[in-house]
Amino acid sequence: MKFQLKPINAALPLACIAMACGQAALADVTVKIGSAAPLTGNIAHMGQDAADGVKLAVQQINKAGNLVIGGQKVVLEVDSLDDQADPRTGTNVAQKLVDDGVVAVIGHLNSGVSIPASKIYRDNGVTQITPGSTNPQYTLQGYKTAFRVIGTDAQQGPALAKYARNQKVKTVAIVDDATAYGQGLADQFEKTAKAEGIQVLSRDATNDKATDFKAILTKIKAERPDAIMYGGEDATGGPFAKQALQLAVPARILAGDGVCTTDLARLAGNAADNLVCSVAGGDLSAMDGSAAFGKELKAAYGHDPVVYSPVAYSAVYVIVDAMKRSNSVTRAGILSAMPSTNLNTLIGNIRFDEHGDLKDSSISLYKYVKGKRTLLEVEKM
Repeated sequence: MKFQLKPINAALPLACIAMACGQAALADVTVKIGSAAPLTGNIAHMGQDAADGVKLAVQQINKAGNLVIGGQKVVLEVDSLDDQADPRTGTNVAQKLVDDGVVAVIGHLNSGVSIPASKIYRDNGVTQITPGSTNPQYTLQGYKTAFRVIGTDAQQGPALAKYARNQKVKTVAIVDDATAYGQGLADQFEKTAKAEGIQVLSRDATNDKATDFKAILTKIKAERPDAIMYGGEDATGGPFAKQALQLAVPARILAGDGVCTTDLARLAGNAADNLVCSVAGGDLSAMDGSAAFGKELKAAYGHDPVVYSPVAYSAVYVIVDAMKRSNSVTRAGILSAMPSTNLNTLIGNIRFDEHGDLKDSSISLYKYVKGKRTLLEVEKM
């Protein structure tokens, strides 16, 4: 028996292909999220930590495969650039990310980079969430595109000063690295220290590339302060503490989140145990999911959280939440939903005030015991 092929109605299968025979079958849409941090230079380990937090979040979201916005499956892509912790490079990076078509940016890490870069994002309607810039000026500019998922130096500096008062510190010497972050943190500390009755014996400035602090430390040793407050990053704070120990300066050293990293013991050696530092956020080890996060970060990128990876990771979920609530992957849609954010994340609940700062934040204080960062206390702000 012969079978005769009937003419095919080409319109029917094409229609089925186009509409999945009754169900819309739209192609995946790729959405770029920018990541900007120092990936080279003396604080590259901190910048890479933040960048890896962004990448891990995107990797997990894409693997789940259930991000659907406006009826289309969304695939996220990270556009990760190196701002070198330099303001000029950072503004060039910001412009490139805008030109690349990112819908939002997680960055920058340094206040001195975030502040000038924020104008470029403002001018182009791109949401910027910094995971590490703590200088209050960043959000006080009034830009509706600027958000922060970490506490500020207006909280961190006073927390360190009040800790010093509680430890019966009567006199202090202050040193900063002359950056927007280091100087700003030192300013906030100094203001509160004086208000708490602590005598500031001296104020000195170095720079964020310095390696030799012996002249400053020799002068400070002669002043005999009870404590030294250092405003800067771990790349300089570590050697600063190490040289203080070598010169037999007995004062306890106080520092902020830029110094308070898991890498400090490598940079400071035994001197890390003479340091108390703050992180402008809660203690990661006490947060739900922290163990799994640390395990997955190390499996994917070969390192434990340094300090900013959980913050940058959480910032990605804030962006995705804004996409869902606005039902949009456009810059304007995401930005419109940001002020009403109310999201539980790895680092806690995230809600923003009218400036773009966290409504609910905390400052964690740490000491180092045999080189291991150990929680002292958490102060809710």
